[in-house]
Amino acid sequence: MRMSHFVGKQLKEDPKDAQMVSHKFLIRGGYIRQLSTGIYSFLPLGFRVKMKIEEIIREEMNAVGGQEVVMPVVHPAEIWKETGRFDAIDESLLRFKDRSGKDHVLAMTHEEAAVHLIRNDINSYKQLPFMIYQIQTKFRDEARSRGGLIRVREFTMKDAYSFHLDSTCLEKYYAVMHEAYMRIFRRSGLKNFISVQSDSGIMGGGISHEFMSVNSAGEDTLFLCECGYNANREIADGRLPGKVSHSDLPPEEIATPGKKTIQDVCEYLKIAPEETAKCVFYTSEKGLLLVVIRGDREVNETRLKAHLQIEKLSYADDETIRGCGAVPGYASPLGLDDDKLKIVLDASVTEGSYVCGANKENTHMKHFTPSRDMKEVPHTKASVYTTIEGDLCPECSKPLSMARGIEIGNIFQLGTKYSAPMKALFLDEKGESRELIMASYGIGVGRLMATVIEDNHDDYGPIWPAAVAPFSVHLNALNLKEEKVRKTAEGLYDAFIREKIDVLYDDRDERPGSQFSDADLIGAPLRVIISPRNLEKGAVEIKRRGEKESVNVPVETALSKVKNLLEEMLKSAEI
Repeated sequence: MRMSHFVGKQLKEDPKDAQMVSHKFLIRGGYIRQLSTGIYSFLPLGFRVKMKIEEIIREEMNAVGGQEVVMPVVHPAEIWKETGRFDAIDESLLRFKDRSGKDHVLAMTHEEAAVHLIRNDINSYKQLPFMIYQIQTKFRDEARSRGGLIRVREFTMKDAYSFHLDSTCLEKYYAVMHEAYMRIFRRSGLKNFISVQSDSGIMGGGISHEFMSVNSAGEDTLFLCECGYNANREIADGRLPGKVSHSDLPPEEIATPGKKTIQDVCEYLKIAPEETAKCVFYTSEKGLLLVVIRGDREVNETRLKAHLQIEKLSYADDETIRGCGAVPGYASPLGLDDDKLKIVLDASVTEGSYVCGANKENTHMKHFTPSRDMKEVPHTKASVYTTIEGDLCPECSKPLSMARGIEIGNIFQLGTKYSAPMKALFLDEKGESRELIMASYGIGVGRLMATVIEDNHDDYGPIWPAAVAPFSVHLNALNLKEEKVRKTAEGLYDAFIREKIDVLYDDRDERPGSQFSDADLIGAPLRVIISPRNLEKGAVEIKRRGEKESVNVPVETALSKVKNLLEEMLKSAEI
């Protein structure tokens, strides 16, 4: 490809709203252009990277027995109503009516469509297991798009769905897919990524994992341990460090005029936040909830929802709190109307004694000992506090470290969450009808593309790994007015094309600084520079992107040198 005809202008200035490195370089480099909030067009540079990533994904999916399909983006609401997700998912699921008034959705994922596709074709256990996958457009009406391709509304996803006769079969294939994902990310050029335990969210089901690129600009909070325990914030189960203070004294009221917050109470009584207990009230589809938790901890709402099997939570207002007999700012779990709320006692306060509210204005209570004082109070126990850095690993008891991450893929063991309501059945070896066991697997292609830049860049632009680079070679001809430069450049360009090497030839009569600046933004792994000075020595200059040193090689060996370097780069990515 010649740059003089290439679509996609390189820009000198960073976009004003860009904060992430990948967002800046994708816009400046001419890879993507924004059409609307969270909706981007891919220019030729971006499309070439996208297609190379998709090809890696296809190769790995085919290698584990995947069968590629294509399912529609527009779904009739009926199949989403079969599973209950049409009403359960918030506004991020875009719903609309067609001209006949029938409800439809723009698919954000394809579990329902996948079950609909196969449920009439699968009737025997002999057909199991199998996996279908697609690389297809999705739409999620995000309330807060950010980071260029990191969080968008319209996106391309590889989504796969496997079907099994039992949980043993599922778990075996789930492990195979886990390894396939690791290979995809390695081959794409990611350097620092991990697999973490995660919450299934709207996908439902049982076990799930997210693949995270560890990055300070990431949205997700991760807790990691050197023993190999990795989990995201939603399900991390760090153990509380330190000793618990205990008192045998009975509860005793103490005046705390105007002291409603944990900070105010601690300053007034000269105690530490971990010596307090607080009451957090929520409303949900199951009514009013009260979580009793240590004063220095926050409620992990994901874990609370899982414990109570509820979909939505919101903080209760003062009027609702008073309705159960509690006093906002001075609430206690004792003496409340049990018929009007459910109480969850968090693991952070199941042992020890604390200061908590006394259900009286301007009054708290010390020596509150939940294990003793709540024996007659109906409640459930659960670990619903949010893990923080320094909590102890649940597997080896060493302190957990905290990091940020970008989610680059996820896999879910769905069980029968979709097959049961949609009546996707098969006959087992005994001739009995059973529900298909499912798993699903997703990778956002654009997000992976952006994350590769986050992992591979310098101050001047992307440093693309050879396997996904838009071009393998960037050919720079300096001073094209000189016939020798022009002839040598044209000859090498033709030779690269004959050898099927992706080459971008800068055939513009631009100054070297401008050519090199654009080449940095395009980020080809190898740069071949033809200049009058080197041609006087019968040589051309070959330089790896991101490295200061370059080598001069004879013109006649430049092609073979480039081929060897590219082969080395591709082989190293396969390891």
